[in-house]
Amino acid sequence: MKRVSKNELKNLLRNTLSIEVEQSVSKILEGVRLRGDEALIDFERQFDHVELNAQEFKVSSKELIQAGTQVSKSVRSVLAVMIKNVRRYQKDLLYHDWIKSYSSGKAGGKIHLGSLVRPLDRVGVYIPGGTAPLISTVVMTVIPAKVAGVKEIIVTTPPNQSGKINPYILEACRLTGASHVYKLGGAQAIGALAFGTQTVPRVDKIVGPGNKYVASAKRQVYGLVGIDMVAGPSEVLILADDSANPKHVAADLLAQAEHDVMAKTFLVTPSMKLIEATEQEIHLQIQRLTRKETAEVSIRERGYAVKVKNLEEAVEVANKIAPEHLEILCRRPSSLIQKLRSAGAIFVGDSTPEPVGDYVAGPSHVLPTGGTARFFSPLSSRDFLKSMSYLKYDQKSLTKDLKVIQSIATLEGLDAHQKSAEVRFL
Repeated sequence: MKRVSKNELKNLLRNTLSIEVEQSVSKILEGVRLRGDEALIDFERQFDHVELNAQEFKVSSKELIQAGTQVSKSVRSVLAVMIKNVRRYQKDLLYHDWIKSYSSGKAGGKIHLGSLVRPLDRVGVYIPGGTAPLISTVVMTVIPAKVAGVKEIIVTTPPNQSGKINPYILEACRLTGASHVYKLGGAQAIGALAFGTQTVPRVDKIVGPGNKYVASAKRQVYGLVGIDMVAGPSEVLILADDSANPKHVAADLLAQAEHDVMAKTFLVTPSMKLIEATEQEIHLQIQRLTRKETAEVSIRERGYAVKVKNLEEAVEVANKIAPEHLEILCRRPSSLIQKLRSAGAIFVGDSTPEPVGDYVAGPSHVLPTGGTARFFSPLSSRDFLKSMSYLKYDQKSLTKDLKVIQSIATLEGLDAHQKSAEVRFL
């Protein structure tokens, strides 16, 4: 780990997308927009190294059934627990229609104002490929959409070179209720979801994590479709005092570091003794990891130990970084929580390691990264809802507010607005 001061942290987390990536992705998106399935075939050959025709993009019911036979009852049982917990939490986040009545004063009229909430019609969910089958990400993205009432959920995920998708991914899609699964990866998958092709339907919103090309593609199609966030490499910040167990701190840092060589880890503490003990533990524990090489690069290049004066300064550092995951390991965590303003998810106490959020608790693990927790929130069922304002005036209420309408319309030079209200009284 690198020992740095709080002043050196300023630019460590900001996600930047290179011009080369942006330009490359722009060409891919334009190709998909103009050539549809033909472009998808070419890009899948080029980037996922697989030969597929357009009819093979969509996973068949036969493939789904076959995948199910390769998944054990124990794995299905684990998925059932995850699905139950995520569904329970996401239901509590939903918001609903409301309409209130207001008196228009002495005139005796009534004004009815409110909000009408509706689910999105069709959404796209991107599930990254790679060496590990991210079944948890399927649950954390599809279930919130299902809870919100989305009618059609389209999952895209990269196939292997044989044109297959991991059976655990497919079974997770089936159990969570995804409508369709497509064998498409990278920026071309985002383009297909955003524009629609001859075989891939256009969606209203695209969610889910991905690499820098996926992130760039989502950013570029935003406005044509909605997106959840522009995500970057994973990160964890552990805010701790000298009561923290260095074995636990090291294990939690490594749990994040094994994701990716680009993952970022932070230990922010007033205790130099904890920093030194944690560094020793990292050295010991990293030797036993399956993904040792990945974790080593991450910790060496993007692991930071920040010595601060006290916990108040530690909170200040955490708020500036606005990390994806924020663990609090100190004697009185409740005294700090109200002071924290920006984080994707907060894990409180020694018995709440970050993997409980990744796998089982209920909040989605699709979280803002790279300091974007300053303005983005975690993915949730709310991301799949939209609201419409509701307004209903009676004649007495319109009479009362007519002068306001006339005055503002005159100031803005919009006389048709004024006449639209006045015509009701002719």
